[in-house]
Amino acid sequence: MDLIRRFPPDLLSEALTDWQWLPGLAVQRPLVTSAFGDVFLQGGDGVWFLDTVEGKLSREWDSPTSLQAQLNTVDGQDRYLMAGLAMAAFNAGLLPNDRQVLSFKVMPALGGSFELQNIEVSDFVVTLSIAGQIHRQIKDLPPGTAISGIQIK
Repeated sequence: MDLIRRFPPDLLSEALTDWQWLPGLAVQRPLVTSAFGDVFLQGGDGVWFLDTVEGKLSREWDSPTSLQAQLNTVDGQDRYLMAGLAMAAFNAGLLPNDRQVLSFKVMPALGGSFELQNIEVSDFVVTLSIAGQIHRQIKDLPPGTAISGIQIK
């Protein structure tokens, strides 16, 4: 069971292609991901977090050391790694291979729940690509807007 996933740099770059619409992402260097594919990135001014559930990129830590310190806490694991949900998925036999992550069958941004029944194992690149495309399409919608359709390339 790995709450932190380490993918080759070329795979990380490919997975982030459909997130380039986020300001500042292009100048960050991907480090590792969570079991759900959220990406931790090194920037010139600290460590950034690409939250694929919220569709947001934010500077969270001054250094990889401060990131590691926070991930060593229960609160940090819950907030940034969704540890409880990941553990439930692992215990239910959802075990990603070296090119996969846990993902939501229906993204929370589209009304999906944070429950085990809504979790599956999916290809890392495909998962991030779809999430990036969807978040780009819905980013400017007011909260509560009914979504009647999305387009995936």
